[in-house]
Amino acid sequence: MQLSVVFPVYNEAGNVEALVDEVVRACDPLGLDYEIVVVDDGSQDGTADLLRRLKQRVARLRVILFRRNFGQTAALQAAIAHARGEILITMDGDGENDPADIPRMLQSLQTGVDMVCGWRQGRWQGSFLTRRLPSEAANRLITYATNVRLHDYGCQFKAFRRELASGLKLYGEMHRFVPVLAHDLGASIVEVPVGYRPRRYGSSKYGLSRMVRVILDLITVKFLSSFKTRPIQVFGLWGLMSVVLGVLWMLWLVVERQVYSVPMGARPQLFLAVLLMFTGMQFITLGLLGEMLSRTYHESQNKPTYVIREILE
Repeated sequence: MQLSVVFPVYNEAGNVEALVDEVVRACDPLGLDYEIVVVDDGSQDGTADLLRRLKQRVARLRVILFRRNFGQTAALQAAIAHARGEILITMDGDGENDPADIPRMLQSLQTGVDMVCGWRQGRWQGSFLTRRLPSEAANRLITYATNVRLHDYGCQFKAFRRELASGLKLYGEMHRFVPVLAHDLGASIVEVPVGYRPRRYGSSKYGLSRMVRVILDLITVKFLSSFKTRPIQVFGLWGLMSVVLGVLWMLWLVVERQVYSVPMGARPQLFLAVLLMFTGMQFITLGLLGEMLSRTYHESQNKPTYVIREILE
């Protein structure tokens, strides 16, 4: 199998059939052996029954049905895991991505990069406060925190190779951080402009409520990408700073007591200095426990701490 086009759907009965037909029209002229993998994430609007009927008509379609709703990240992980193509293309299942851009994505991938990410053009048609502002804020925040410079992290239209896909492990709400995870594996990434079409049926699942989850997931991704194999560097640093500050403060309190006869026992500064020392010791201990867990994680699975691109022999 040369190409797999995969996308998750959730309550997209009005969009999925047209999207599958458009993917077929876009991929047939390419002359590639391809498949379409659709994961139904526990839809309750008849999407699953529609996919069963559609499977009888479209031979290249493969359908994976979840027992309940597990979230977009889990659905995307399942689609990637069950795809058989050497090249994978991921899309949103709401029809906002135009399958006519698939040849352009493949052409960009042939330049030697590992991942091609879509950059949606002309998509700011919704409310500024509920759509554009949160999206731009999230894109800038992720770029600043990860140093992976993309204009549109929310676009799920991507193309990448099988060997890269096999190294991606997605949990929680990590689907929006696929480029960051790929960059952590040493992948080269480019961004290409793609079309945007407003959804024809249903309502968007995105809004201001997602901002909190984006921030929490960003903290997780940042920690895993920077300190997964050396957690003592982050916990130990804060712990050491706290201990040093607490000790210096305590010494100053002792000097005040001995030299200037300032009462020491009932002062709030004394309790704060002691708190800083004990908090710092706890941070250092947490870092050491993290180091032990990191070594257990890698050694128990014989999991290397590096990624090899190629071996020349």
